[in-house]
Amino acid sequence: MPPETVLAFDTSAAHCAAALLLPDGRVLNRLEPMEKGQAERLLPLLEELLAEANIGWGNLTRLGVGTGPGNFTGVRISVATARGLALGLGVPAIGVTRLEALADGLPRPLLVAEDARRGEAYVQGFGLPGLETARLMPANALPEAPHVTGSALPDALPPAVALAEAIARIAATRAPGPRPAPFYLRGADAAPPADPPPVILP
Repeated sequence: MPPETVLAFDTSAAHCAAALLLPDGRVLNRLEPMEKGQAERLLPLLEELLAEANIGWGNLTRLGVGTGPGNFTGVRISVATARGLALGLGVPAIGVTRLEALADGLPRPLLVAEDARRGEAYVQGFGLPGLETARLMPANALPEAPHVTGSALPDALPPAVALAEAIARIAATRAPGPRPAPFYLRGADAAPPADPPPVILP
């Protein structure tokens, strides 16, 4: 299979992260911390990354996108952008969860546990029987493992590569499947309004 040119990005937390994996093995990384404004910043950031590599949108062979878990709105921004770009460019978009990306390049067996706030953690095991499926768990009752990583664990291994780069590397080798979709382990914080809807007169 020829080398891929993969543009990957993630806005599942308080950042705009992007990486461009080139056929010669080079990777260009960008990470901009931000609490809000990802929707406005993401596409210009991607264009800057392409310009830095002196290539255009038409040179891309696939996209990688972080699907969460994480910030509800942030995940939707990235996934919607990836689906729109994939449709317009005619290339596959590959969804990669944050937990998969954090595990990339680290030794197995491995437990990934990311802080989910409210005393909980997003947890997934790699090479750990019974923990292969991602789940939400109490942060004070996490299972033990030979190797651990993630913001919910003390003495955790640091990521092998930047988050967006890991997404790009995984996307480069993963077979295209269904369109990426947000990966939520917890419902949205926003609740529907309690007031009844207005009555529409005939």
